[in-house]
Amino acid sequence: MHPIHDVDALLLLALALASKRRPADLVEIIAAADLIHGSIPPESKLRDAFRRLSAHGLIAEAEGRFTLTPDAQKIVAGQPKKADTAERIFGIKGKLSEYDANGDCAPVLLTAEQFEAAVAAHRTAGQGAGRNMLMPKPKTAEIDPRRAAHWRKPGPSRGRRS
Repeated sequence: MHPIHDVDALLLLALALASKRRPADLVEIIAAADLIHGSIPPESKLRDAFRRLSAHGLIAEAEGRFTLTPDAQKIVAGQPKKADTAERIFGIKGKLSEYDANGDCAPVLLTAEQFEAAVAAHRTAGQGAGRNMLMPKPKTAEIDPRRAAHWRKPGPSRGRRS
């Protein structure tokens, strides 16, 4: 598979994150790419990456949702857990360079309007007043003194020894 772009590896990584339990729709994939990369790649590059990866049999479409094929899951698997995003993208690009496409598959052709709608939906979801699950939870004001007593261990005696 040649040429290999950074956006190809980023799309595979975002799709792996977004479609862990079920196939992901385009908004979820864009949200995952934004989370991983810190920004949304240009729509034209994402469209081209979708077309390239699906033509090589790495992305499958099912009822308007997308998922990784077993070959793509092998490429994404085995990434170091403590690696940063750049190292993960570099590792995926290395595996993509070694990948030999089995045959030509039907490419997924997405329109610019679909991407614009998905990006707009992602941006409006980020501006909403919904709960952010990553915020720290407030601590309770009072601790029951009966419960706190059994947490404390008696300290050493401070008497003098002769």
